[in-house]
Amino acid sequence: MNLPDIIKTFDRVSPAIVAQAAQYQPAILADVAGRRGALHGRITALRPRMKLAGPAFTVEVRPGDNLMIHAAMALAQPGDVLVIDGQGNQTAALMGTIMMTACKQLGLAGVVIDGAVRDSLEIDEMDYPVFSVGTNANGPTKQVGGRIGHPVSVGGVTVYPGDFIIGDGDGVVVVEREKIESLLPLAADKVAAEAKRIAQIKDGKTSAPWLVASLVAAGVLKEGESL
Repeated sequence: MNLPDIIKTFDRVSPAIVAQAAQYQPAILADVAGRRGALHGRITALRPRMKLAGPAFTVEVRPGDNLMIHAAMALAQPGDVLVIDGQGNQTAALMGTIMMTACKQLGLAGVVIDGAVRDSLEIDEMDYPVFSVGTNANGPTKQVGGRIGHPVSVGGVTVYPGDFIIGDGDGVVVVEREKIESLLPLAADKVAAEAKRIAQIKDGKTSAPWLVASLVAAGVLKEGESL
C-alpha cells in the first residue's frame, strides 16, 4: 500500500467536533478523560501563548532525520496537527522556519514533536503553534525512511492517526477520536462547576468541602476529628 492509500485508511475527528472541543483547556479535557492523555511535560509550547487543536497526523522518524516529515507535509490535510515521534532526540532540530512557514501556508493547525526544533524567534514572530522538547541549532539529515499514518509514542502517550490533539501553555493532551465527542458534555459541566467554586472562594468560602472526609479516608484524621 502506498503512502496516499495509507492516509485514506484512517478517520479524523470532524471539524465540527474540533471546533467544540477547542473551546476547552487541555487540562479540562484531561480531567474528564480520567486524568490521562497529557504528554510528558518535556514537550512544551515554544511560547506560553501558543495554542492548537485538531486531528493528529502521525509521523515517526529516525533521530535527527526529517525526510518523513516532508512527506507528511505533502499528504496532511488543512486543519491537521503534525504529531511527530522524534524519539525525544535533542541533538539536531527536525524543523525550522522554512518548514513551519510551509505548514502554516498549507493550513496545518500546528506541530507537536518529541524532538527539537530551531529558528524559535522566527517561529514566534510567525505566531505559529509549535510544541517540542526544546531547540537545537544543528540541522537534520534527509536520508532515512520512517512511517506515516501509524500509531506513534509521543511524550509517553500513544497517539493514533485522527485522535484529537489540543495544546496550550500547560502542555499537550491527546483524546481518542472515538471518545472526544462524548466528553464534551462532561467538559461543559466541569467548567461550570469550577466557575461556581471560584465564585464561592471569592465570597470567602475557601475551605474545600471534601477535605476532612478525604483526610479521614487517608488515615490522617480519625472519625469525628476536624482541622
